[in-house]
Amino acid sequence: MAEQSDSKAKAEKSGKGGLSETVSVIVQALILALVLRTVLFQPFSIPSGSMRPTLLEGDYLFVSKWSYGYSRYSLPLGLDLFEGRILGSEPERGDVAVFKFPPDPSVDYIKRVIGLPGDRIQMQNGSLSINGEPVEREKIGTIDNEDITEMDRPVDVYRETMPNGVAYETLDITPNGIYDSTREFVVPEGHYFMIGDNRDNSNDSRGAVGFVPYENLVGKAQIIFFSVAESASPLAVWRWPSTLRGSRLLNTID
Repeated sequence: MAEQSDSKAKAEKSGKGGLSETVSVIVQALILALVLRTVLFQPFSIPSGSMRPTLLEGDYLFVSKWSYGYSRYSLPLGLDLFEGRILGSEPERGDVAVFKFPPDPSVDYIKRVIGLPGDRIQMQNGSLSINGEPVEREKIGTIDNEDITEMDRPVDVYRETMPNGVAYETLDITPNGIYDSTREFVVPEGHYFMIGDNRDNSNDSRGAVGFVPYENLVGKAQIIFFSVAESASPLAVWRWPSTLRGSRLLNTID
């Protein structure tokens, strides 16, 4: 009987120890994930078509937090523990950046950095100018793929090249669209001017977004790690043969 009691006591002790170790491992894993998400990378899914053709709904990205340093928006829930940025680095023209929507910081946006503090930005007949100088823009053809353009007709595509050499493609869905010609915007100090690559279908600094404070920047979009067709669930593994966009996997973002 004594041996049975000892065995039972050891089993109970072992069970309690095993549960404690399991809980400890789970807690450590959660802390590690939180640190990685706060300091290094944050996953992000594309919510709209404003960055077509560069990014599509159904794309899943890694956003590097260290690229622009850390603000309170780098922390979970945007905890207001400090002001400004720590280890901050300035974004460059042409970066694709995730930021907090200035009127409602609970909402994430993703656009391209077009204007830096002090820049004068204007759209004229669909062409972008920075500080009075037209940005190089060349029509490179049309795209007739609804998955890329959201349109059931061919859409003109242009290659735009920033003064620093960064080049990317933009869509021109509607010639003479509402944002094709704008007033001149002067970017305030500590702010940035952001525009979507889908020029006629983007809510950005030309409209309700306005100038984006440096503090609101979350990180730089770096790589597409997964992509499925817009209406598909990434968890529907059995549908991947028809919904997975294999050509987009692990693409770096220009």
